[in-house]
Amino acid sequence: MTQMNFDDTPLVIAGKAYHSRLLVGSGKYRDLEETRLATEASGAEIITVAVRRSNIGQNPDEPNLLDAVPPNKYTILPNTAMCYTADDAVRTCMLARELLDGHDLVKLEVLGDEKTLFPDVRQTIKAAETLVTDGFKVMVYTSDDLIIAKELESMGCVAVMPLAAPIGSGLGIRNPYNIQFIIDELKVPVLVDAGVGTASDAAIAMELGCDGVLMNTAIAGAKNPVLMASAMKKAIEAGREAYLAGRMPRKRYASASSPLEGAIA
Repeated sequence: MTQMNFDDTPLVIAGKAYHSRLLVGSGKYRDLEETRLATEASGAEIITVAVRRSNIGQNPDEPNLLDAVPPNKYTILPNTAMCYTADDAVRTCMLARELLDGHDLVKLEVLGDEKTLFPDVRQTIKAAETLVTDGFKVMVYTSDDLIIAKELESMGCVAVMPLAAPIGSGLGIRNPYNIQFIIDELKVPVLVDAGVGTASDAAIAMELGCDGVLMNTAIAGAKNPVLMASAMKKAIEAGREAYLAGRMPRKRYASASSPLEGAIA
């Protein structure tokens, strides 16, 4: 059997290399056992944790999420979900750093609207400036605006994470051209965050050239989360390989699969 070889590099975030380009959330599962099984099936190495919704040690009498996704096995990525101001987001990151013994890699999201969960860009920039100055390594959820993405990169964010559709919507990649602009211009990793609903969405994001994809609801909200996590793992890998392979050009007209030269008249 011929061995398939292709050149690739690992996903590097804040100086650390990862084999998986799929990042997964830890919320919305039925229980911690389902969280554990789905996380394992995904092959993900970076797991986001909503500090305001999850117990990671602040409530010692309650089940601890870190028992299902232990920090010695995964990179825990505290996020600021449910924060609507820069000050709240900064405080949440401070709490996470205290609970996780100085952990400084965080996912910043400052929401501006309760219905769409679109980011408040002004508050996001304000929080990012404070956190970067304070030594945090900030992965930042933002709009699909190239100018904002470049500003977040220039201020020192270690990854920029534009939405592909509203959080939890499952609508898929609604803005491929805007995401492509960001991928083409930024040097830090660009990861799609929000909007993925099924495996084909994840593959499309990777085919665009995204460095990775973060998702939660697409897995946790599936009828079989563990099986969907496995499907997402394969989709990320297939999309990445397709991107590296280089797709055929799009054409307006048909083109024969077999060459016409030498055909019998």
